[in-house]
Amino acid sequence: MTRQANQAAEELYRKIKTEIFDLLLLPGDRFTETELASRYGVSRTPVRAALYRLKHEGYFEVQFRSGWSVKPFDFVRFDELYDLRAIMEVNAIDRLCQMNDPPLTALTDIWLRPPALRENDPKIVAQLDEDFHCMLVEAAGNREITRVNAEVTEKIRVLRRFGFLTQERIDTTYEEHAKLLRLIQNHRGPEATILLRAHIVHNKMEARKITIHMLHEAREASISAAEDGKEQAVIDSAAHRPQVAPV
Repeated sequence: MTRQANQAAEELYRKIKTEIFDLLLLPGDRFTETELASRYGVSRTPVRAALYRLKHEGYFEVQFRSGWSVKPFDFVRFDELYDLRAIMEVNAIDRLCQMNDPPLTALTDIWLRPPALRENDPKIVAQLDEDFHCMLVEAAGNREITRVNAEVTEKIRVLRRFGFLTQERIDTTYEEHAKLLRLIQNHRGPEATILLRAHIVHNKMEARKITIHMLHEAREASISAAEDGKEQAVIDSAAHRPQVAPV
């Protein structure tokens, strides 16, 4: 593809991925490349490139003649990815606690602040939370673990981003992150590890529960919208049907 086509495919890739994360494209939804091209006002070439890239990442599957479909969420795989994430973060905590002066200033500036100065927007907090855990791993200094952790983070983002929809979850996240940072600064590795593991497990369960609920609501809304569309089509058809003159 040309540079312009590559750019179009990249933009489309990000747009489609965002729609999956926002549950605008739901597991089981089916479509063709032509339908997506018409929807986004582009040719099929960038659509196909974006879809195959997302297929490689595990978001779509394609079948001959029946087109593309969004793959169901694989919660077993999510559990395995969370386990891998915990292993990498525990390793990072251990390394950080052994440092005389662990590089955590950027994190303490965000998380060790009074409640009045905290973020409350769920999307912003979700991004801050993701950054917190990634920066912990990066601060430990192992570049290969940092790279793998970034890949895992990308794969679980669709699940974890719904974990901050209540003020209680936001407040708990701030408190636990602040406590974890203080434990690391004081070189209290075993306590930090216990807190981190509990934090990850609890967040995983909350995100899973909320995601299942959000999926159900999104599916119900989709079915309702489809039924309303059918009813309107019947009404429109009747309105334009030729009237038969009485005999």
